[in-house]
Amino acid sequence: MAMKHLSRTYAPHAGAVEGAPVATRRLRDLAGVFADSAAYQAACAAGDPVIYTVASVEPADGDGQIHYGLGTLMPGMIGDEYYCTRGHLHAWRPAAEVYIGLSGVGAMLLEDERSGESWLEPLGADRIVYVPGFTAHRTVNTGDVPLVYLGIYPAAAGHDYAAIAARNFRALVVARDGRPTLVQRAGDGTAAAGRAQEHHHV
Repeated sequence: MAMKHLSRTYAPHAGAVEGAPVATRRLRDLAGVFADSAAYQAACAAGDPVIYTVASVEPADGDGQIHYGLGTLMPGMIGDEYYCTRGHLHAWRPAAEVYIGLSGVGAMLLEDERSGESWLEPLGADRIVYVPGFTAHRTVNTGDVPLVYLGIYPAAAGHDYAAIAARNFRALVVARDGRPTLVQRAGDGTAAAGRAQEHHHV
């Protein structure tokens, strides 16, 4: 039996895919994500802006199938930390994912769950990022326009947000001398090894 809706139109600047539901995350949905809690509370008091949206397409489940989502991450900052997504691991840890940058300027914050190492990969127009299995990933907008991207992953991957909510990422992306910089999260005794401690720039 032929599957329907194998091709769809999409509007990257509207963050929409034909017939796809859109999940919207506002600032108040991201409690605990940003390191500067005072700046976060002040920003919430000033309003509750949309931080990002994802239009998700799940054509079929089962072995060999894939899902994809069109993400739009707004520009902005909380304190000196750039707007970012909640981030997640895959419930099926070996699952990898591919992110295709469509417009804007940003980065992927990646963290190896097994070693604790954190690093940044640039994401933006004409940039593709491969996210290996067992790797937590968070999208960061380091520019001044919306960052639009397509994420493609196995149907069996699933999303584990609880693991991130319980401890957050070990590193964060902040502005240092006008440049996005990866730094260790304060108070994290096991925090980001290697490249994170080097204050890696993108």
